[in-house]
Amino acid sequence: MKKILLSLGAAVLLATGAQAQSGLGYGIKAGVNFPSYSYGNSSDLSDTKSTTNFHVTGYLDAPVTSNFYIQPGVSLQGKGAKLIESDALGGSEVSQNTMWLEVPVNFVGKFPAGSGNFFVGAGPYIGFGLSGKNKYSVREGSNVTEREFKFGKDETLKGTDFGVNFLAGYKLGNGLLINAGYGLGLTNIAGDANGWSDNIKNRVWTVGIGFEL
Repeated sequence: MKKILLSLGAAVLLATGAQAQSGLGYGIKAGVNFPSYSYGNSSDLSDTKSTTNFHVTGYLDAPVTSNFYIQPGVSLQGKGAKLIESDALGGSEVSQNTMWLEVPVNFVGKFPAGSGNFFVGAGPYIGFGLSGKNKYSVREGSNVTEREFKFGKDETLKGTDFGVNFLAGYKLGNGLLINAGYGLGLTNIAGDANGWSDNIKNRVWTVGIGFEL
């Protein structure tokens, strides 16, 4: 973890140092998330499905060359999944919503097209769990209960995640962004005594709009 933080810090310093060569830009993005889990080694779960959440991201846009940029930022990312448990009585469904504070560092290529440019990129992120909520419902029934949980307890989720982001989109000449992305969690965030699975990793598709100066 210490090496990860040092690497992210070095990338941020490199990005801010690039301002000496050219102007440093700023941007903000927001949109819809479609998160799910990759899970394994579970006899209780029959399926997981994506749910719906949101994201908001602020970032710096630091040019290294005319076509290559480094974008460190801070992001609120809503994640989670729908977890399907099967049993002889029909099973139950749990909608799990989690909120993470993430620090991404993306490496982005920009390619002029029309009045704007296409962009593609990727980079690492580190995430810290802020809050979580489970909504339980019996399948083919009407009973629904909600329960909040804290990260870091053995029976819930670990509070730190590390992964890789992929992004692509188009920036208009007026600074408006249209973008999509994918977040690939690499950390097993299942708590040591998690009741569903001993191997859970975040996955999330994103679409959104933004503005860049």
